[in-house]
Amino acid sequence: MPDEASDPALLGTRLRHLLELLDGDVAAVYADLGLPGFRPRYTPVLIALDRLGPASIRTLAEATGVTHSAASQTIARMAADGLVTLAPGVDARHRVVTPTDRARDLLPVLHAEYAATATAARRFEAELAYPLSRLVDEALAALRHRSMRQRVADVAPQLAGPAGHHPGDRPATPTGDRTQSP
Repeated sequence: MPDEASDPALLGTRLRHLLELLDGDVAAVYADLGLPGFRPRYTPVLIALDRLGPASIRTLAEATGVTHSAASQTIARMAADGLVTLAPGVDARHRVVTPTDRARDLLPVLHAEYAATATAARRFEAELAYPLSRLVDEALAALRHRSMRQRVADVAPQLAGPAGHHPGDRPATPTGDRTQSP
């Protein structure tokens, strides 16, 4: 195995490190603002709630560009931290998320921080050869088209499940394309 830090085999490790650097410094900004323990992933949810009003977890997932599972986990943590409440929706399968008074009181500072972070991110991207946000969008689209698991199986079929079946794969359409998950 190559030992160079830029080896594509280390991509996941390097991406986690990048996220740790980005999130860690934004978390430090929150601490500087007197909000120790406030998680950077909370702000997009609270900004979306401010814009949309009370919303379902699915709506918030779509508004913040994350999976339903990721949004559900974030919102559960936010509820535990006293930033949102959850109530049953019209359908028992849906829960409606509402910001608490504490969260509403934080909105002016969160909007200011969010705007400053967005500007800082644009300036950071200007230093790169290629905008990271665009590259992330392209990477996500490529993985939606063909998962990393499928790509590993392409180069090492012996690592795949029986008869090429990959548990968790999306079913193929008649054209062979993978269907999109809801």
